[in-house]
Amino acid sequence: MPEFDSELDTRGLNCPLPILRAKKAITGLESGQVLKVVATDPGSVKDFEAFCRQTGDELVDSGEAEGEFVFHIRKH
Repeated sequence: MPEFDSELDTRGLNCPLPILRAKKAITGLESGQVLKVVATDPGSVKDFEAFCRQTGDELVDSGEAEGEFVFHIRKH
C-alpha cells in the first residue's frame, strides 16, 4: 500500500457522502500529498474513478478486502 498523508474513514456512508467528504479532505492537502479513503459503499469504486477524472487528482491505488474499499488519491 502506498504511503499517505491523511486518512478519511467513510465506512457506513453511501453515495454521495464519501465523495463529498473526500473533496473536503483533499482541499486541506498540499499538491502531491496523498489521501487514503476507506469506504464500504460498493458504488464508491466507480465514484472515486470519476471523481479523479473530473478533479485531475490521481487515483494512485485502490483495492478491496473484506467488504472495505481503500483508495489512495494524490492531490494535483
